[in-house]
Amino acid sequence: MPLLFAQVGKSLLRRTDDGRVLNWNVDDDDSLCTLQEAFEKIDPRLGFNIELKFIDHAVYLTRDLTRALEAVLKVVYEHANGRPIIFSTFQPDAAQLLRKLQTAYPTTCSPVPWNQVFFLTTGGTETSDDVRRNSLDEAIKLCLASGLQGIVSDVKGVFRNPSAVPSIKASNLSLLTYGRLNNVPEAVYLQHLMGVDGVIVDLVEEITEAVSDFITPTSVAGEPRQVKVRARPNFSQRELSFLLKLVPELVQH
Repeated sequence: MPLLFAQVGKSLLRRTDDGRVLNWNVDDDDSLCTLQEAFEKIDPRLGFNIELKFIDHAVYLTRDLTRALEAVLKVVYEHANGRPIIFSTFQPDAAQLLRKLQTAYPTTCSPVPWNQVFFLTTGGTETSDDVRRNSLDEAIKLCLASGLQGIVSDVKGVFRNPSAVPSIKASNLSLLTYGRLNNVPEAVYLQHLMGVDGVIVDLVEEITEAVSDFITPTSVAGEPRQVKVRARPNFSQRELSFLLKLVPELVQH
């Protein structure tokens, strides 16, 4: 039988916050917490966006999807303690099945705070063998047919097809976006004008400060803090298309 030989290199090092340099050990320094541990250790006021990942282009049997999804739902039911949760996945069959399986895990809260399933899509920026993954229009069809609550799209897909946003809103679906462009304040503001409900960003503090111009927290002594949101300008689709043409680099890069 063939033998494999590995070359032994230098030990890996890591630097601590106080400046010390220590050996890096994968067993001790790169352990991952479980979903249950995350629920137990993170502030219960914070919501979770649980993305369910599956191998692209793989064909899954229903029983295999069911086994994987039920394992996640069991932990959520037993340890989420009512915190708001959104499930999202690029796998259309998993999204549909998850929506059905949730009825097996009822809670005493009404409405169920974590009963939110969103379909992840590239919004047409990539092509898949599964037509349901290839456009925002197909994402809308899937959500309506399966009782899903919303769509999470690549922001480029939204910029390339701005007319899909009114269709999504008219279908009573929520729309979130992801992508590197969401770290550009101008791109986030443009989505606000278009009617996008939320953005997933890396630079949370920077983007929060950048959009504070149209979301202004106010407080009155002795009263709870309130948030005033400036009304969106009422742009037509033609005007929004013109705005998009002013920033072509947002779509092309």
